[in-house]
Amino acid sequence: MTTSLTRLPRRMPGWAKVVTAFVLVLVVLFAGIRLAVLPGIKDLFGTETHDRSGPALLKSIQDMSRYDAASGNFQVVVDLEKDAKYLPDAIRGTRTLYVGAGTVDAYVDLGQVGKDDVTVNGDRTSATLRLPHARLGKPALDPDHSYAVSKQRGLLDRLGDLFSDNPNSEHAVQELAVKHIGTAAKDSGLTARAEKNTTDMLQGLLGSLGFKEVHVSYGA
Repeated sequence: MTTSLTRLPRRMPGWAKVVTAFVLVLVVLFAGIRLAVLPGIKDLFGTETHDRSGPALLKSIQDMSRYDAASGNFQVVVDLEKDAKYLPDAIRGTRTLYVGAGTVDAYVDLGQVGKDDVTVNGDRTSATLRLPHARLGKPALDPDHSYAVSKQRGLLDRLGDLFSDNPNSEHAVQELAVKHIGTAAKDSGLTARAEKNTTDMLQGLLGSLGFKEVHVSYGA
């Protein structure tokens, strides 16, 4: 009498499961890329954007006493590269080429001018004013004219973006752009231009009020 034996299915080894999962991730990744470039497919599976934000709430109001006398427009090319210590760039590493455009304002704080800083003669034809030196405001990055020229990422970084809440974040290069723009503003002579414009403004304003001589100086 012959007894037939039923073969049990062989269990997949652990390493094979890891390799299979890795291959599936790559297939999904490259399939997504192909879907993005095929005409018509992107519109078929595209997403719609709905703005359901609430109304903006006024938190506070501040009275401004500074005179914005000059503004500089700057542009910087940021080349940021991050490498892994023991892995090639194709596996782990990023390099971003970013063009940052922004503005920096130079202002004179007229709120610091006290009574002793303004002298007027008896017949109100001559005035002497001592103002604080002009200062630079914080650099403001212009998102409409700032953009990434190229992004290079290793395989592990690309896979990490799939599970990231903020993939392809440009926060690091934007911070560097703001830093470089601020440094350039300090060396641009923007504050000197602001002081000259403030002097011209005050001389024109007081001249229209009947003052024939208006002297403006800057310092503590």
